[in-house]
Formats: sequence, C-alpha cells, structure tokens
Amino acid sequence: MRAYSDDLRLRIIEMIQANELSQAEIAEHFSVSLPFVEKLWHRFRTTGKYQAKPFAGGVKRYLKEDEQLIREMVSNEPDLTLAQLCERVATATGKPQVTTATMCVELQRLKLPLKKSRFTLRSEKPSEFSKDAPNMSGK
Repeated sequence: MRAYSDDLRLRIIEMIQANELSQAEIAEHFSVSLPFVEKLWHRFRTTGKYQAKPFAGGVKRYLKEDEQLIREMVSNEPDLTLAQLCERVATATGKPQVTTATMCVELQRLKLPLKKSRFTLRSEKPSEFSKDAPNMSGK
C-alpha cells in the first residue's frame, strides 16, 4: 500500500487548523480513516512534520551471511533433509539453529532444489499407503 500524498496530508492539516469540521468529518471528506487523521495531527503537533516517513526496508534475512555456506552444503550433499541442513548450518556458524521453514524460504530464494534424489534411502517406517505396509483391514 502506498503512502498518502504530501498534498493530501497538508490539506488535512490545514482543514484541522481552520476548525471547520471535526476530525471524523475531515476523514470522511477526504476518504481516509479517522485513525490516520488523528495520527497525522498528533505527529504534526509534536514534530511539525506531515510528510510520510521513509520506508524502513523490511526485516533483515537471518541467513544472509550464510548464502555461500548453504550453497556449498547443498552441492556437496544434495540429499540432506531440511532438518539436517539446519543443524549443519547452526554447527558451522555457531548461530542458534534456524527453523526448517526459514531454511526452506532461503533455499527457494537461492533457487536451490528441495527435492531429494531417487537414490536417497527410504525411511524404515512404512507409510500407510505403501505396498510393504501390513494390511490392517483384516482381509
């Protein structure tokens, strides 16, 4: 969502200063929310500024410095699970272990494969729909 223009902000401030309408009526007149008008007026009274604040840039990526390490680990051992990769990165960097969700997002951002090769050993525990699983229906 884009910030409201400085021109609109200035017109709202001028209308409040003129005491022509209440803040609720001003919000309705300019098709903005009442909390926006209240916050804008409060900011103008305390700082003298009405312009939009600059965009802060979002949250810093936790694994940004570890890109090369992750690339090397995935290329050396492409069959690592997300949990194993999280453990190894934590061990190598000394950082607390990241979640598998964070690692998954980082792998997608780096365009690294998530799919394991067909040569990966299967789990010892048979799945419910596996041919090897015992038939529980009693037939």
